[in-house]
Amino acid sequence: MKTFLKIVLVTSLSIASIHLHSQNKSKPNVIYILADDLGIGDLSCYGQTKFETPNIDKLAASGIKFTQHYSGSAVCAPSRSSLITGQHTGHTSIRGNLERGKDLEGQVPMDGTEVTIADVFKKAGYATGAFGKWGLGFIDSEGDPLNQGFDEFYGYNCQRKAHRYFPPYLWHNKEKVFLKGNDYTNKITYAPDEIQKATLAFITKNKNKPFFAYVPFVLPHAEIISPEDAVYNAFKGRFKEDKPFVMPNDYLSDYGPNMVEYKYASQLAPHAVYATMVTHLDNYVGQIMARLDELGIADNTLVIFTSDNGPATEGGADPKFFNATLGMRGVKRDLYEGGIRAPFIAVWPHKIKGGTTSDLISAFWDMKPTFAEITNVKELGNTDGISLLPTFLGQKNQKQHPYMYWEFPQAGGRKAVRLENWKGVIYNIEKKENPAFELYDLSKDPFETKNLATQNPKIVAEMKAIMNKEHTDSVLFPMK
Repeated sequence: MKTFLKIVLVTSLSIASIHLHSQNKSKPNVIYILADDLGIGDLSCYGQTKFETPNIDKLAASGIKFTQHYSGSAVCAPSRSSLITGQHTGHTSIRGNLERGKDLEGQVPMDGTEVTIADVFKKAGYATGAFGKWGLGFIDSEGDPLNQGFDEFYGYNCQRKAHRYFPPYLWHNKEKVFLKGNDYTNKITYAPDEIQKATLAFITKNKNKPFFAYVPFVLPHAEIISPEDAVYNAFKGRFKEDKPFVMPNDYLSDYGPNMVEYKYASQLAPHAVYATMVTHLDNYVGQIMARLDELGIADNTLVIFTSDNGPATEGGADPKFFNATLGMRGVKRDLYEGGIRAPFIAVWPHKIKGGTTSDLISAFWDMKPTFAEITNVKELGNTDGISLLPTFLGQKNQKQHPYMYWEFPQAGGRKAVRLENWKGVIYNIEKKENPAFELYDLSKDPFETKNLATQNPKIVAEMKAIMNKEHTDSVLFPMK
């Protein structure tokens, strides 16, 4: 009888374990990959012709590519805040890049009361990890990633320190991990390689349970530098280098005993090195996808790839040379299309049809409601977003945004609205009493060259009303 009961108990536990494992794996893993300062035209699947990005192109061929996706903002921290909180920059707590204080590591922290995308996944029973650049709050602050729903963090807490690819240390949770040989004079250990190792280890460790990996790569943000490896050698001498980043330049400081860490290293071959950096990024994406295949979990993993804002011009970067905005007006810090239009690719085997394209108007703040619907989490806090799941699944019931809104309280104060095919932009809000309103019809003028504001006063008035409605006051980032 005891033997019989033992068999029954073991059998029951085994069935329960199988059932639990089945339940866990019915929830898809999610990997959200965020490039840094990568223009939409820096990918060959969107039109880059001077070099190729085969691994990211494969994502597009295997999934869905969006053509009208927008970043959260035109610079690093507010764009990430918009993503993490699911709110546009009129509502999210971090609306610009703001240091916590002179010579202090890290930026001012985001609001600790927000329900973040990591919180959504935690409510659904996921393991959560962030690997790369954070920039939303220093260690032990309310903005620390460990206080925003993440179980594990590895990388740069401070986005200013992320200007250097050979730093003395990175952060693993609350501890500094010193990198072999690096002391701001010697450049031995390439930080992105170490971050990639941590990303792959997290995926491997959590292969048997649902996980969310937020992977905000530093590449290809300046400084424009790379190891002199086989990737670099493939590009060395390929391009005309008519704009080396060398002295005199106020934002240049080379590695050495007197180096200023937030500035950038000189670079004689910025075109070749930039192509190398994007290629390294593409290779890392390929390694992530290969690891999913090796672990047998690719079919149950949603992978998303995008960029935090438009391409930069710092440190020798040359978006014009690479046509990084596909001819669209503006770059990083601009609220014209070139500054905020982002690549967006999603792959989910057996769920998302491969090789599809969507012109749905969408943005970073749509991620939180999308992830909440995927994980069946009802309590997602404040959001300005809509779920993109119907578009992912090829369904016809996709909700549309009535309009999109951005504000940028720095660079003189800037606001923008997307209303159907109309785009409204105001610059120098803080500097001028009555700043000029610009209005463009993106369906006919995607490069924003013909201002139609005077011919369309009703649309201008509607957009101004949207701007007033969607702006909430911020003590940290005051703006009219």
